[in-house]
Amino acid sequence: MLTLLVPTFNEADCLERCLASAVGLADEVLVVDSFSTDRTLEIARAFGARILQREYENSASQKNWAIPQATHPWILLLDADEWLSPELREELAAWKKAPKSAVHGYWMYRANHFMGQRIRFSGWQNDKVIRLFQRDTCRYEPKNVHAEIIPNGPVSVLRHRLFHDTYKGLEHHRLKLDRYAAWQAKDYHDRTGHITAYHTLLKPVYRFFRQFILQGGILDGYPGFVVARFGAYAVRARYRELARWRKANDVPLPPLKKDSSP
Repeated sequence: MLTLLVPTFNEADCLERCLASAVGLADEVLVVDSFSTDRTLEIARAFGARILQREYENSASQKNWAIPQATHPWILLLDADEWLSPELREELAAWKKAPKSAVHGYWMYRANHFMGQRIRFSGWQNDKVIRLFQRDTCRYEPKNVHAEIIPNGPVSVLRHRLFHDTYKGLEHHRLKLDRYAAWQAKDYHDRTGHITAYHTLLKPVYRFFRQFILQGGILDGYPGFVVARFGAYAVRARYRELARWRKANDVPLPPLKKDSSP
C-alpha cells in the first residue's frame, strides 16, 4: 500500500542512507533517475528498486511525472539527501497498520543538518514538507524551485522529524544556490519590477539579519553564521539571474506587483 519514491541524479554518496532508513517499511521502492553517471543505479538495484529514467526539467515536473508511476495508493517521497529518523520510521510503521483517516497528506517537520551539525535555529527550525500523500489526489505546484504538494483534501501532521543533510562542502553549496537562482528567475519575474539596490543590497542584508539575529542563527554558532551568509547570497543571486534572464531573452518588465519575498 506504500511506495517509497526517490528522485535521483548522481546521489551515490547519500542514497544508501536514504533507502536503508525505509527498508521493510515501503512495499515498493521506485527510483526516478535523471541519467546518473555514478553508482546511483547500482545502489538502487541493491535495494530492489524499480528504476525509471527521465531527463530532468525541474523538481516539480520530475516528481509530478513520477507520482502516477507508483504502484501503491500512498507515496512516501524522499529526496536522496533525506532519511527517516528511527522515531519517524516507527510512527510510519504504526500509521501503516492503523485505519486510514480522510486526510490526503501529511506534513513532516525536518531536522536539517549543515557543516556536520544539526541546525536548530537560523530560520530552519520550522521547516516542513509534505512527504506522505495519496498518489491520486496530490501533485506539486508548477514552480521551478521549492515547489510544494497541493493536496486535494485535508492534510495532517506527523509528530517526528525527517532528517535532511544537503551539505557537501561550501563550494558545492554555493554552486547549488547559483543553480537554484537560475531556475528561480522565472518564478520571480511577475512580482519584480526594475531591479535596484533594494533587491541586490537591502534585501540580502535584511535576509542575513533576519536569519542570524531575529531567527536565532547566532545560537547555531559558526554554522549559523554561514547559513545566514548563504541566505543573503541566495537573495542577491536570485535577482542577478533574473536580470540575466530578462536581458538574454529580451523580456519586458511585468505590470508592477509587490515583491514581498524576503
